[in-house]
Amino acid sequence: MSDLKFLGININNTLTWKTHIETILPKLSSACFAMRSIKPLISQQMLKAIYYSQFHSIILYGLMFWGNSTHSPRVFRIQKRIIRIMTGSRSRDSCRKLFRHLNILPLPSLCILSILHFVMKNKELFTIHNEIHQHGTRQTNNFHFPPSKLQKYQSGVFYMGVKLCISLPPYIKVEFDNTTKFETLLKKFLLKHTFYSLSEFYNFV
Repeated sequence: MSDLKFLGININNTLTWKTHIETILPKLSSACFAMRSIKPLISQQMLKAIYYSQFHSIILYGLMFWGNSTHSPRVFRIQKRIIRIMTGSRSRDSCRKLFRHLNILPLPSLCILSILHFVMKNKELFTIHNEIHQHGTRQTNNFHFPPSKLQKYQSGVFYMGVKLCISLPPYIKVEFDNTTKFETLLKKFLLKHTFYSLSEFYNFV
């Protein structure tokens, strides 16, 4: 099965993102090994700096495209591993409180942040309900879902971006035009709840 590259991201012709994820997994495993080796020698502040430069930078690239794929849990498992290494935790310890302690977002929450950041920076690509009709409903200021019955499209950035925006708590949604405040409130919200999936996010709000 032939592969292709989009914006430097490896995907295959079934659009599963499996190729890209398999490409970054060895790099992430190497970062875990390095973290384990140097942990006894440096402070946690330095460990976090290394995490962001050697691990976070890799998973962040193109995350809004592949973060909700069926193969992304493989990356999330490695992220949990490096979080446990950084905190000296056991392999079976829950990581939710560890993510909060380190002030680091779990992969699914980071994916949510990436998608919403894209929407906020590209509002002109989205349609608001009141641009289509003038009916006075509660949804009038929400984004309008792009018409599509294809499951692949509904799991893509544009469709998920609209769904995530609609699902935001009102106190965050109301700040959508204030970039700095919106991102600050959103990140605090995601750090507090450490969502492990998009389903958790939708069900919470």
